[in-house]
Amino acid sequence: MTDTPLAFQPLPIPTVPILDQLTRFPVGRIFCIGRNYAEHAKEMGSPAEPIFFMKPAGAVTLEPALPFPPATSDLHHEVELVLALGADARIMASGVGVDLTRRDLQARMKAKSAPWEIGKAFNQSAPIGTLRSGNAPNAGQIQLSVNGEQRQVGDLADMILSADEILDALSRYFTLQPGDLIYTGTPAGVGPLQPGDQVSASIAGLPSLDFSFSQDRDS
Repeated sequence: MTDTPLAFQPLPIPTVPILDQLTRFPVGRIFCIGRNYAEHAKEMGSPAEPIFFMKPAGAVTLEPALPFPPATSDLHHEVELVLALGADARIMASGVGVDLTRRDLQARMKAKSAPWEIGKAFNQSAPIGTLRSGNAPNAGQIQLSVNGEQRQVGDLADMILSADEILDALSRYFTLQPGDLIYTGTPAGVGPLQPGDQVSASIAGLPSLDFSFSQDRDS
């Protein structure tokens, strides 16, 4: 069976650069943690109890200029620490990511007690910056600005589940693998984005992430 030809050429595996290294990180799966900061859970009207969901690997984007996502009138930003799992399925690097959320679609699905992938798992919904190898930071400022105005600011020390605790929790449900990315949750201050907005996200000690949206809104 291994010699059976493929029906079509598969898409290339998304990869993320690693600071000061010639190798790149190949992305396999994306796990995301919700409600991992108490103040964000409060602003969303949810219990401060971390939950897990996923995005496809193809949601990762390194592009500095993004098309504005279609089918939404309420796109939100969520800045997050991202963990990158290496050959031993342990943390080998970390970086800054943004979980883009079509909040209106997510809310519509929540109201129906239905899955809300259409609000979270769309194309280019997981912008990410260059990774830094080594242990992930467990404290330090995390912030996001839109058009130069600070929207979100917090400290990694405020996460309900730490990086290691997230891995332990996920391991109860999944066999973690090399290539997994884990978006670890966002502090309070999430809010709407518009066509033409410039987004700047940073975490102390990690390469920053900057991207913008086109001026046009897709239908």
